[in-house]
Amino acid sequence: MMKRNLMVVGLATLLSACGFQLRGTSDTHFALTELDVSARNVYGETVKEVRNQLENSRVKVSSGAPYHLILTREDSQRRSASYTGAGRSAEIELTNTLDYEIRGANNLLLLQNQQEVQSVYAQDQSNLGGSEQEAVQQTVELRQRLVRNLLQHLQMITPQQLEQLQQAAQAKADAEAKAAAEAAAAAREAELAQPQQSPLQLLPRE
Repeated sequence: MMKRNLMVVGLATLLSACGFQLRGTSDTHFALTELDVSARNVYGETVKEVRNQLENSRVKVSSGAPYHLILTREDSQRRSASYTGAGRSAEIELTNTLDYEIRGANNLLLLQNQQEVQSVYAQDQSNLGGSEQEAVQQTVELRQRLVRNLLQHLQMITPQQLEQLQQAAQAKADAEAKAAAEAAAAAREAELAQPQQSPLQLLPRE
C-alpha cells in the first residue's frame, strides 16, 4: 500500500512537471498587482502552481510585496466510499484541503480561509494498475481545483480591502500592546506600594 501511495505522488508530480496546465485561470484579472507567496511545504507542487498562475495573471510575486500569502497547511485524505459484495472497496473518495492566510505589515494577520475539494473514483480490483492511474489523475485535478478556488478568492480581494484590514489589525495590536503595558505598570505600582519587610528580626528576650 505504501508503494502504491508513493507511486501516486510520484506520477502526480511528474504530470505537473511536464506542464499539466491549470484550466480556467489564464485570463484571470487581479486587483492585487504584487504579492509575496510562501508555504510550509516550500517545495510542494501547490505553491509552485500558485506562483506560476499569479505570474501568468500579471501579478508580481516578490518577497518585497506589501502583502504575504502563506499556504499554512495542505492535507489529503483517502477513504472507501462504497464496497463490493466481497467487502472490497468499489469507490474511493479523495478529500484535499488547503489552509491559507494573508499577512500585512508587521506580520499582522489580515484574513485566513480554507478551501476543500472532493472527488470519487471507481477502483477496479481486476485492474489495479488502471485504478492507480485514475488515482493519479484525480490527485492532479484536485490540486488544480484547490489552486483555482484559491485564485478565485484572491481575485475578489482589492488593495483597499486589505488596507482596511491592515488598519483594523494594527489598531487591535496597538490596543493590546497598550493594555499589556498598562497592566505591567499597574503590577509594578502594586508591588512598590507593598510595605517592605526588614530582613533583620529582633530576637525575643529571655
